[in-house]
Amino acid sequence: MTEENALQKTNRINLLFDFYEQLLTEKQQMFCKQYFHDDYSLGEIASEFQISRQAVYEHIKRAESVLEEYEAKLGLLGKYEERQELLQKLDRLLEGLDAPNREAAAKLISRLNELD
Repeated sequence: MTEENALQKTNRINLLFDFYEQLLTEKQQMFCKQYFHDDYSLGEIASEFQISRQAVYEHIKRAESVLEEYEAKLGLLGKYEERQELLQKLDRLLEGLDAPNREAAAKLISRLNELD
């Protein structure tokens, strides 16, 4: 896996974790936070919890799988990304409006952004 792919994967897992963290087990939450958010190595996590690196790896891989399963079923990340893309398009369309309409539309966009 290239460094760019690894970074994309890490970013995706972090986003999925933000949406579905509470649906993971306590251990999965701890290990994912330390591995993906805090950038701990498998060895560092294993040492802290006095388990093998393989056990940490398996917990993290299982958590990744569960996160992807939740996303496949619920699609929260996909909906969020689509909403962000649409909001960016709306922002660009605002430039062509007259001042009163631009202000009204900007307020609506701001409200939509607050929903996240």
